[in-house]
Amino acid sequence: MDQKKTTRRHFLERSLTGLAGAALAPALLDQLGGEEIRQDMPYRTLGKTGEKVSILCVGGHHIGRKDEETAIRIIQEAIDNGINFMDNAWEYHDGASEERMGKALEGQRGKAFLMTKVCGRDKKWALENLEDSLRRLKTEVIDLWQFHEVVHDADPDMIFAQGGAIEAADQARKQGKVRYIGFTGHKSARHLLKMLAYEYPWDAVQMPLNVLDGSFESFEKWVLPVLLQRKIGVLAMKTRASGALIRENLCTADECWRYVIGLPVSSVVSGMETLDLLRDNLRLARTLKPMSREEMEAIRQRTRTIALEGKIERYKTTTAFDGPIGRKIHGV
Repeated sequence: MDQKKTTRRHFLERSLTGLAGAALAPALLDQLGGEEIRQDMPYRTLGKTGEKVSILCVGGHHIGRKDEETAIRIIQEAIDNGINFMDNAWEYHDGASEERMGKALEGQRGKAFLMTKVCGRDKKWALENLEDSLRRLKTEVIDLWQFHEVVHDADPDMIFAQGGAIEAADQARKQGKVRYIGFTGHKSARHLLKMLAYEYPWDAVQMPLNVLDGSFESFEKWVLPVLLQRKIGVLAMKTRASGALIRENLCTADECWRYVIGLPVSSVVSGMETLDLLRDNLRLARTLKPMSREEMEAIRQRTRTIALEGKIERYKTTTAFDGPIGRKIHGV
């Protein structure tokens, strides 16, 4: 068997046995270097990068859902209220989300830690994605460039193949067009562990974390301990299970927030398509404290039965949340 494949297999086995279920108590927040407050907004450290990012991050997909004027107002009001972390992706709304963010950040680029995501799996396509993103975002450098939607078994091997997209990331960093590199995934912890098995010096990983995740196909149990061990920045998404936790009356918005910030995450990526949603998220970030270990366990127990049904976290169990580019690449 190929030596690299053997090494990756052993890494997965160690991850799935030795680290699973590690105690992820709020005390582990100390690993982030604590919090500091800027404009009433908590900031945490992004892994080993040492960068300070606001605990609340403006999600890029929702920026493209409404009219451009509202999108720009959301981004600018977020910055005015101490949010410095901005999320996006090359494929969101055929580039409209990046274009809107670029317009909103004109004259304020220095106030934002700017993240976008790449869909291309080979070097050529990934570099084309990067140039598109730089142009749309009206910037010369992306602070964090992430491989988008690692949701298929073949994705890691495609990215790390000869001529794969990882070569584009290395080239872009050497050229100063990208500062930090990471990846995202919402389907299975195993896909993310496979990316981590390549032992690339990742700076950040974005993944679902919420009150149900600890009980079902859990990123919290399987991936989070590995990220902490390697001092990789943790970015939380799907913290309300794409709104299903609220719609199904399983949790309040306050409970969703307090649970996730009780984990050692650097930031929470949240979709906000209205100013009211932004303002409510500002309230959560500024006023609420993390759950205690006992509170976290109690809410997991309360929701465990429905979590195990797999009907709420549909991004794990269906293809409904997979982006169009990934579907095209894999023919699904």
